[in-house]
Amino acid sequence: MSGTKPVAPLGSPAPATPPAPLAPLIVARHLNKTFERVADGRGTDAVRDVDLTIQEGEIVCLVGPSGCGKTTLLRIIAGLDRPTSGEVALRGKAIDGPGAERGMIFQSFALFPWRTVRRNIEFGLEVRRVPRMERHRISSDLIDLVGLQGFAGAHPRELSGGMQQRVGLARALANDPAVLLMDEPFGSLDAQTRNLMQTELLKIWERTRKTVVFVTHSVDESVFLADRIVLLTARPASVKTIVEIGIPRPRDRASPEFAAIRQRVLRDLTEEVLKGMAQQDRPGAVE
Repeated sequence: MSGTKPVAPLGSPAPATPPAPLAPLIVARHLNKTFERVADGRGTDAVRDVDLTIQEGEIVCLVGPSGCGKTTLLRIIAGLDRPTSGEVALRGKAIDGPGAERGMIFQSFALFPWRTVRRNIEFGLEVRRVPRMERHRISSDLIDLVGLQGFAGAHPRELSGGMQQRVGLARALANDPAVLLMDEPFGSLDAQTRNLMQTELLKIWERTRKTVVFVTHSVDESVFLADRIVLLTARPASVKTIVEIGIPRPRDRASPEFAAIRQRVLRDLTEEVLKGMAQQDRPGAVE
């Protein structure tokens, strides 16, 4: 009959509903950053004309040569540095300073040595004057989430490096940020602990679905963690290419698919590393 919708045979699978597209969380447009040198008044370009969109709930790794501007870009997103020109916005609102919706995690653990694990985690909540009982509830939940049960009363000096970084991660999560900004958070850890922390981060991400922007020098780490890898050029940083990983989690580092992506990213990264070395070798080059 005309206008009648066809009926699927009994027992046929229901038509698949396409997944809802991810919503943009962070949008950077024509982002530039130049640092003025006090000695001679000349400028050093750190970031040049970066256009980047980061979707809600994804993990994005920023990879590039040493000193190319990865951390500068992360700090601009955090509101710790201002761009010279261009704009970066979070949910449509321009970022003009730090905010609780962005949690920053550094390579150095940056814990208060005189505070216990619990009180380090609760620091931001105290600043916001969250009531004591609510602070205790939140910190207890996070201590469980990051696997530090039994260490709530310990001080940083009593913890391993991996455990200290778990405290830093819990402290960043305490404010329930929209995005975690991670600046080589596992770079100072030994190889075994680093791999363990990568797996732990993914477990936490599976439970919270926080957006993560993660700076790393490790191609292997970026392929293991990321939904997308943003490969930056030698200084000044601009976007050379964006690599969609597309491998289901959990990922096998020994798989052919993993190796192929790692090789591609490493090839492109090596090109930029060599360009950076050539820049430094030029007469008058500035570190």
